[in-house]
Amino acid sequence: MTAVDPDMSMRTDVAPSTLGVTLKDHGVEVEYLDGRTTLYRGVPEAVSGPLRTGPGKETHVLVTDPTETEGVMMYVNDRKTHEDILEATGVGRVLLDAEEEEELFPGVTVRELSGYRTEVEADPEVARGRVFVFVEDDWSEASYEIVAEADATGGSEGEDVPDDPAGGDADR
Repeated sequence: MTAVDPDMSMRTDVAPSTLGVTLKDHGVEVEYLDGRTTLYRGVPEAVSGPLRTGPGKETHVLVTDPTETEGVMMYVNDRKTHEDILEATGVGRVLLDAEEEEELFPGVTVRELSGYRTEVEADPEVARGRVFVFVEDDWSEASYEIVAEADATGGSEGEDVPDDPAGGDADR
């Protein structure tokens, strides 16, 4: 039997700190405040318009500064990670109720849609940096960059992330 954290339902929003960012040819590396790094693998797919995740996916939003060497990261609706860990690493968190939305940063808005889906909408010009969205679960992970419509490789009317980015059925 797995132990349940009694405070899991009592999670709160956490403000982010500035983190180190390295854009590599094989992914995006983030350096946390505690010195650890993580690599979000794969070249992010360029999309414009709102990005909608599959149900129950973990959604991480990273906005870089104009130099692309620093950024701030937010976990959207992460109810697993304790506040102490987020604060030690510098990652922020926002918790949304169904049909609720919040502006994470200037030019970057997230919404909780029905069916435990998250929607991220961004205007990179207003954000004054690059906007990355990392979507993952226990079986798959995918990386996206929200760009101006002229720079997108995906659709322009909003992008639905496949429920299984590794090759499952997409609802685009």
